[in-house]
Amino acid sequence: MNRYVEFVRSYPFISAMIQFAILGTLGDYVSSRLARSKTEYTFRIVFSKAITWAVLAIFIKVAFVGFEGFLAALVLNRVLPQIFFENTFLNSLSRSVSMNLQFGFFLVVFHRLLDNLVFGERNWKSLDRAFISLFWFWIPAHTVTFMLPKDYQIGLAALWSFMLGLLLSFFAKSSGEVK
Repeated sequence: MNRYVEFVRSYPFISAMIQFAILGTLGDYVSSRLARSKTEYTFRIVFSKAITWAVLAIFIKVAFVGFEGFLAALVLNRVLPQIFFENTFLNSLSRSVSMNLQFGFFLVVFHRLLDNLVFGERNWKSLDRAFISLFWFWIPAHTVTFMLPKDYQIGLAALWSFMLGLLLSFFAKSSGEVK
């Protein structure tokens, strides 16, 4: 575990890109198989998905750092009381809510745009459900994530991406919504 922490501290963006490229792509692949999707995962698709997740990781890493500073600035300027900075749960929840409500919508659209480029299509179906996942999945998930030490936050976020892929595959399978 020490090597992992050293790597994350020494190379924050590269480590984020690697973790998301692996776990995000694996989540896409496994969820596609579980949902019995007709999408064929060729080398080109897998490689493109890994690049997509690596690009998303850069934005996610910046958002994690930026929204920590955003919350600190709100407390410093007395927009929020000091307890939002001192209490781990309130701090984590506030960061998660502010990040997902301000940045999450952009990330959902950007992710879909990149997926459309990978698959050479214009698929904007179910975007509303992707937005709703910010509330029922990402806000609680990131609240837990932000309660961890910083060195583990991006790794858990990448793991959440994998888990959401699995959840969505079960929803797609049960609703008969498979490509």
